[in-house]
Amino acid sequence: MIGRSSFFAKSVARNISTNGFRRLASTKSLKETLQEVIPAKQEQLKKLKAEHSQAVVGEVKVENILGGMRGLKAMLWEASVLDPNEGIRFHGLTIPDCQKVLPPAPGGKEMTAESMLWLLLTGKVPTPEQSRQLSAELAVKGELPHFVTQLIDSLPKTLHPMTQLGMGVAALNHDSEFQAAYERGIKKPEYWTYTLEDCLNLIAKLPALAARIYRNVYHPERSLESVDKNLDLVGNYSNMLGFGQNEHLTEYLRLYIALHGDHEGGNASAHTAHLVGSTLSDPYISYSAALFALAGPLHGLANQEVLRWQMAMQKEIGDNITHENIKDYLWKTLKSGQVVPGYGHGVLRNPDPRFIALQEFCKTRPELQASPIIQLVQQTAEIAPDVLKEHGKTKNPYPNVDATSGCVLYHYGLTEFKYYTVIFGVSRALGALTQLVWARALGLPLERPKSYSMDALQKLIKN
Repeated sequence: MIGRSSFFAKSVARNISTNGFRRLASTKSLKETLQEVIPAKQEQLKKLKAEHSQAVVGEVKVENILGGMRGLKAMLWEASVLDPNEGIRFHGLTIPDCQKVLPPAPGGKEMTAESMLWLLLTGKVPTPEQSRQLSAELAVKGELPHFVTQLIDSLPKTLHPMTQLGMGVAALNHDSEFQAAYERGIKKPEYWTYTLEDCLNLIAKLPALAARIYRNVYHPERSLESVDKNLDLVGNYSNMLGFGQNEHLTEYLRLYIALHGDHEGGNASAHTAHLVGSTLSDPYISYSAALFALAGPLHGLANQEVLRWQMAMQKEIGDNITHENIKDYLWKTLKSGQVVPGYGHGVLRNPDPRFIALQEFCKTRPELQASPIIQLVQQTAEIAPDVLKEHGKTKNPYPNVDATSGCVLYHYGLTEFKYYTVIFGVSRALGALTQLVWARALGLPLERPKSYSMDALQKLIKN
């Protein structure tokens, strides 16, 4: 008979060392969990092709072709689905569901980026141990190679932070495991394993890369903290940004990055990563392209525009903040031909659940409830929908996540507007890179839609 202590030592407490970090043998790794769930998804795809490949799931109208393909059901995206009325679901879980079940960082309350990444990749809720072991794995991988730090340090501080981030991510392709394996010659069923390694390496390095850009552009006098092997991904990011002692901001960043991690596949950055990835470009090249899509004013810059607009309103109406004053400012904005930033959405037709989650965070923090800019955001959200309904030119008059996200960053001292999209870029990697792994695992083909000229389209309609 094996002694209790001997059995425990051999089967439970035994540590396995992998890539420089140690984990319990009894706890399945992210890769092991994926290896278990991939066969069922492959079988599901095979069955869909065999039994339903000719099924009609929608129609294409001229307005879809001329209107940026909005509403077309034309992409496979495994991690999340966006319902116009309910909002986002991650493998069927709502945001409140995720807040209840996804493990927080030790000592924290908000779900971590690692917990969300695990859910997006596997469709399963990680245990606290699995989440923390993933944190440890990412921390080990988190330092930047010297040639990347040299590249970023050589760039002029006047170069936009998003341009720098895209360049840094693209440069990391130098060490791509997928690219090296593909050049050696590997079988298609192995593609996903090397893609996963690249994706984890990239996610791990994004905080150090993004923090270095922040330091170089805005605070060149500061020294940079190294990656702390005892912290989670966002804990390290906050620490390297210089806000490690601000527990409130760190918790907010955990929530922000988890919530912004994925918003199905049709948005510009996610779609760009998927499109470029379908050519078998490695994750670094694919995600650098996604970042340049995110940098556009119609995509990732929205929370900056909201903050500028709210601060301009605050300056104009002063301390006399009344519903009537806010209403007047809303109409002034609309009558000038501008849109009200932070309101409306390409898909959603109800208040954005991400906005609601961030507002709930604000309600639990006395310092945020006392903040004039946060108070203005909350009051604007009460008034703007009715004004926009009366105006009659928006399909969704309700606030989206951008209506509050940048304002909270500003309150906590992260006041550099141009940098906000970089934080979005750190976050969006969770979902975009997840889909690259699944695209390889499912053997998804090169994306190649059909295009028409206006003459050809008119001929098609006539015929």
